[in-house]
Amino acid sequence: MSGKTINSAILLLIIGNALALISDVFIKFLEEGAPVFQYALMRCVITLLVLLPFWRQINTSKPFEGAGLHFVRGHVHLVGIICMVYALIALPLATANAVFYVAPILVMVLSVIFFGERLTRLSLAAVISGFAGILVILRPVDFSWAALGALGSAAALAINAVLVRKLPRQQSTAHKLFLNYLMILPLCLALALWEGAVWSNAVFISAVGSSVFILAYNVCVLLAYKHVDANQVTSAEYTGLIWAVIIGWLFFAEVPDLWFLAGSAMIVAPLLMIGLQQRRIRLRATNHELGDTRYHAAPAVAETDAVKQSADARKM
Repeated sequence: MSGKTINSAILLLIIGNALALISDVFIKFLEEGAPVFQYALMRCVITLLVLLPFWRQINTSKPFEGAGLHFVRGHVHLVGIICMVYALIALPLATANAVFYVAPILVMVLSVIFFGERLTRLSLAAVISGFAGILVILRPVDFSWAALGALGSAAALAINAVLVRKLPRQQSTAHKLFLNYLMILPLCLALALWEGAVWSNAVFISAVGSSVFILAYNVCVLLAYKHVDANQVTSAEYTGLIWAVIIGWLFFAEVPDLWFLAGSAMIVAPLLMIGLQQRRIRLRATNHELGDTRYHAAPAVAETDAVKQSADARKM
């Protein structure tokens, strides 16, 4: 699977989202009361070790360019990891992932606040429907710290996706990830020492498994978006919710109820409609360009900021 065609790119995203869900499963197998800060430290160290083979992609002439923003993003990311662990341990797998999918909606809101972007009618409908969908899934009567954790994780994903626009454009994904985890290493160590938990093999296995499978997910995403325009295949990302339902049912006997199905539809359906709308706009633009190739060469498909955000901040 090269990802050079739309079908192969979609297949890569479907496989990638399945791998991301396996990463969540490693976390969900942890027992309630597991040392979360120890997990965060292990996840940080393991990810840095996994990134070492990619050291050639780090710009050694400017290794700490944008350090202040990397520091902020890293610590937002750390909060997101901790929130995600609490959410996945306590909530059904599909419920937690449905709430995680509100991150793109939060990105829209934050883009309006910080960049003055305007929401289309469809985007505004997606925001309203998405937040209503959260209420339907979680329901105020069932609200808990785990639910707040899922929302906190989605908020962290959204904040990092917005802040990535301000990072140096020439930095590779490996460089960004390396600085991200390097910046939070001291706090992770301090929190783990403060937690004072004894070494846990279960936490170590969870950290290794989740790190490896998230890396595999990121590789699939990069390959999928390398040759194909993002808006042509990005809807395949939402198959992650289907995988969450299937894996939750097989491994944890979790059967989604009507509240979950209705709320998930309210979150995902408007996002899919936006993706289809962008695809139609792109196709019209492409047809216009092809009609003008007699005088101008058709532009090549490039890696967009949305691609970088997806690979850099889609999952914790």
